[in-house]
Amino acid sequence: MQESLVVIVRALITFFIILLYARIIGKQQIGNFTMFDYINGITIGSIAGTLATDLSSKALVHFLALTVFIILTIVLQLIGIKNRFLSKVQDSEPVVLMQAGKILEKNLQKVRITKDQLMAQLRAKNIFSPLEVEVALLEPDGAISVLPSSSYQVVQKKDLNIPPQAAKLTTEVVIDGKVINQNLTQRNKDQDWLTEQLNNQEITNLREVSYAAILPNDTLYVDKFDDQVGDEMNISDYPGPY
Repeated sequence: MQESLVVIVRALITFFIILLYARIIGKQQIGNFTMFDYINGITIGSIAGTLATDLSSKALVHFLALTVFIILTIVLQLIGIKNRFLSKVQDSEPVVLMQAGKILEKNLQKVRITKDQLMAQLRAKNIFSPLEVEVALLEPDGAISVLPSSSYQVVQKKDLNIPPQAAKLTTEVVIDGKVINQNLTQRNKDQDWLTEQLNNQEITNLREVSYAAILPNDTLYVDKFDDQVGDEMNISDYPGPY
């Protein structure tokens, strides 16, 4: 019982110490989570955990170690602001992964990223062809930044002097054959409009509809349970049975 009470007290003290140190370090530790920040955070967390639960040693020893790590973190942050070289050593620098639509294999190997991982990151940014990429950079925090090729950059309405309109989201109105009347009302549509749109696509029964949504341009997108898509695209090169 006495040991449990000691652990509770030390855990509470550790919690508020970490909270205080987190406020001192500032938002940079979370906002730009580089590999150095990640390892440093794990180390500080490990020391804090030991401070809270290790009853075989004095709490002061772990408290001093925790304080040293926090002070070093703050000092390196301050020096890194003034010294660009130390900042590069601490956080590394961006690495070019693609240029002019071409993959730079040596740089991929340098940062240990596979082509599949690179393509997945591009798709997450709505880029489905390497030809659309002018430059792709791996940032120090692990994120990939992409500059689209000028041939594929989206033209803004302001570039064509077109008056802007209020943006709309895609609104789901049918899921698994069931109408979402609330969403229809939000888009100023009714059941008659929905029926007419479905009839225009030769759909007479809601049970045929797997998913339907009103697009931002007020047209209806419909996906049926028995869609005929022809030969299904296979993007896998794995020859196995599953």
